[in-house]
Amino acid sequence: MTNLAWNVERVLPSVIADLNQLIAIPSISSMPEHAGDLAAASQTIAGWLRDLGAAEVKLLDGGGKPAVWADFPGPIGSPTVLLYAHYDVQPIGDATAWTSPAFEPDVRDGRLYARGSADDKGGIAVHLAALRVFGGQPPVHVKVFIEGEEEIGSPSMPTLLEKYAAELVADVFVIADSVNWEAGKPSFTTTLRGLADCEVTVSTLEQGLHSGQFGGVVPDALTALCRLLATLHDDAGNVAIPGLVSQPGPDLEYPADRLQEETGLLPGVQQIGDGSVVERMWFKPAASVLAIDATPVAAASNTLVPSARAKVSLRLAPGQDPDEAAAALEKHLKDNAPWGAKIEVSGGQSGAPSTISLADERAAAARAAFREAFGVEPVEMGCGGSIPIVAEFADRNPGALVLVTAVTDPNSRMHGIDESLDLADLGKAALAETLLLSKL
Repeated sequence: MTNLAWNVERVLPSVIADLNQLIAIPSISSMPEHAGDLAAASQTIAGWLRDLGAAEVKLLDGGGKPAVWADFPGPIGSPTVLLYAHYDVQPIGDATAWTSPAFEPDVRDGRLYARGSADDKGGIAVHLAALRVFGGQPPVHVKVFIEGEEEIGSPSMPTLLEKYAAELVADVFVIADSVNWEAGKPSFTTTLRGLADCEVTVSTLEQGLHSGQFGGVVPDALTALCRLLATLHDDAGNVAIPGLVSQPGPDLEYPADRLQEETGLLPGVQQIGDGSVVERMWFKPAASVLAIDATPVAAASNTLVPSARAKVSLRLAPGQDPDEAAAALEKHLKDNAPWGAKIEVSGGQSGAPSTISLADERAAAARAAFREAFGVEPVEMGCGGSIPIVAEFADRNPGALVLVTAVTDPNSRMHGIDESLDLADLGKAALAETLLLSKL
């Protein structure tokens, strides 16, 4: 075992203890009642960085949730590496569906179960471990940037990037917020889909009407909304919105049994869309109806609904401009209004897709570090999700390497019930990042 590997093993118990402490803080950014928890999480992280001897630690204010920033100067002439993760998490959904309470970390079969264990407090733990190995004196100049709004689209990020431009400049960015190819096999995410969503309101009547008296003559808004949403896809399930781009996918097999295990697709339910699995997940647009506002079944009466609303989300292929995609979505919804229904569209969040080159000596150092830590060659893969900060960092730092890494695996169930983190992979990811800083 190398000295660095031994030192990673040495610091891991304290890192996991701190990770458990951070997980226990329900830092749900989408719920205003958790504002105090977000503040507590940011202060906790800031305290750890101060204890490591950072030259400067501060909370960056972009008008939203606080972001934690710290500076660890390195030797003169060494590159600057910015380590990114986020401390905010998704809501837990049905609390009774969790095997153990969502904010009470529980280890079962080598995995740490809790909301945020994988996405993305595990990423924070990786950065913390690497810095502790070096005793807060890394071999390169390190900046740490931990935000608290990623799960709500990072609305304060444009302000943070403008207001704190000097603090957020670097030669190499390590974004610990993606997913590995599988447990024990690391990946570098080289493409990310973008995002555009909206809320669409369909109105057909001035007020509700008796469904027996007027049904069959005038349309209700909920039926009209259903027909409108059905136009988002063709019969095969491909996105049917004109103006969206697709890209050819790599020759990488995603086994059918693995997809079945990871998704829980019910027996008899078919996959949607044309092309390989990786093309559809990483290089083609996807359209999803995330929510509908209408009369709940328990409160339903024999009434034609005058108005109904839905949230529609697009994932965008690499090469797609998010503003153009949002405009295409709005045009499609208005052009396909059933029975002349009134359509109102309000914009939501958006983010650009990314394509990352791993062609220089810094990327070679990263491959070597992860190969040594995991014992296998890292996989270059795409991701169907969106991390808009990747494109922002790349655009604002020409020539920088943006390295998207992971501590999670396909069984981590990010955003879902029983989210979990493979503790063996946490140790390997921490060693990989430690080796990377050393090699850089």
